[in-house]
Amino acid sequence: MTETLRGIPLWIALLVGMLGVSVSLASVASAQDDVPAVTEAVDGADAGDSAAEEEEGPLFADESDIAYTINTLIMFFCAVLVLFMQAGFAMVEVGLNAAKNTVNILAKNVMDLSVGILLYLFIGFALMYPGDAWIVDGWLGTPSAFVTRDGVGEVARGDDYSSSADFLFQVAFAATAATIVSGSVAGRMKFGAYMVYSALLTGLIYPISGSWKWGGGWLDAMGFQDFAGSVVVHAVGGFAGLAGAMLLGPRIGRYSADGKSIPLPGHNVAFAALGVFILWVGWYGFNPGSQLTYAGAANAEATTYIAVTTSISAAAGAVGALLLAWGLFGKPDLTMALNGVLGGLVAITANCDRVGQMEALIIGLIGGVLVVIGVVILDKMKIDDPVGAWPVHGLCGVWGGIATGIFGDLPDGIESLGAFVQVQLIGTVAIVAWAFLTMFAVFFVLKTVGFLRVSPEEEQAGLDISEHGMHAYPSDAVAGGAIH
Repeated sequence: MTETLRGIPLWIALLVGMLGVSVSLASVASAQDDVPAVTEAVDGADAGDSAAEEEEGPLFADESDIAYTINTLIMFFCAVLVLFMQAGFAMVEVGLNAAKNTVNILAKNVMDLSVGILLYLFIGFALMYPGDAWIVDGWLGTPSAFVTRDGVGEVARGDDYSSSADFLFQVAFAATAATIVSGSVAGRMKFGAYMVYSALLTGLIYPISGSWKWGGGWLDAMGFQDFAGSVVVHAVGGFAGLAGAMLLGPRIGRYSADGKSIPLPGHNVAFAALGVFILWVGWYGFNPGSQLTYAGAANAEATTYIAVTTSISAAAGAVGALLLAWGLFGKPDLTMALNGVLGGLVAITANCDRVGQMEALIIGLIGGVLVVIGVVILDKMKIDDPVGAWPVHGLCGVWGGIATGIFGDLPDGIESLGAFVQVQLIGTVAIVAWAFLTMFAVFFVLKTVGFLRVSPEEEQAGLDISEHGMHAYPSDAVAGGAIH
């Protein structure tokens, strides 16, 4: 009480107290006088509520209504987790790049999501899930705009979850595919060119190849399996980023005149670590959420088991990457361990529903190893990927698709391990070739017209100033962009 009244004049406190006592006494007296009336009112209200309930019917008509509600709300929650991954991608990229490019990186991540939602709403969603509306059966759907609601004021009978929740969940995946590229091209790509790429990927490139599997297209008919998107989402982003990095060329100072590799360390490893932890948490929306239906004992068990295999693979990826980097470079490299976590997560995403726990460990361990190998390969080829987006999402995405055939339970219609691996190879190659070739063409056109890369002077000054006219940090502003 003393703390509550501290700083309040004594006369105000006394006045408030006296008023409170008076109101309380008056309320008690009134209540005592009106007991019969209150009782009658309560009885009347109960009767009215019962009548209204009988007229409107019960809240849930049957078990299907309960399942619809559970599935819809959990899917919405998972969609929010996946959307939150945008913050993780932003922090990883900011932390592993120069301070002078922070605003540019954050702007790209904001616009990835914003442009992605709009383009997916107007074109991509229907293109990816055409139902029976194929232009070319199994290959190309019919684009249309907006989300068809299940119905206002009534449950969509026969549907497992609402179309609104479905859109939110799917558009978060589309934004993920787009934002992967941001890290590959950081520090030297024009913001306008990036917006062109982002719109094309989320509106056309990703939905078309996504329809081949998740839209019921030709890969789905073949038996290709990709539960949550090792190939459909991550490999698409990883190989699109590879195309961009190849055509952009390395950042200034990344390689010496004689071709020697010169590391350009990021300015804040703490941000990068925070971003990876955010992504790990968000992945529990990505993978378990892809179960799509959660009501009932079997679905609930499957959803949580997927979370277990996801966790095992992420942990194994971190261990595998750290140990290999330690052996190769003589020090336990934190950034390799962080990317190892992501590599393990990407690798398990295609098969988290159909592999055992030991198999999940092996898949994640190999994913972590591939991250380190991928970084070394890019360095030898002098392809500058500042955050390791291709090793994590491209290479480990491919591994996830192939590992599904090696370790995963056989799907219906496929009788042997060899046949399953063959199907997985065909699907994986088809999707990554589509993403790489189409985006290579886009970036090539942008480069040809002089709209792809900033000038050397703009790059050295930093994209925050040259592209956005602002600094990310006060010290950066004082130093005139001298923090790298």
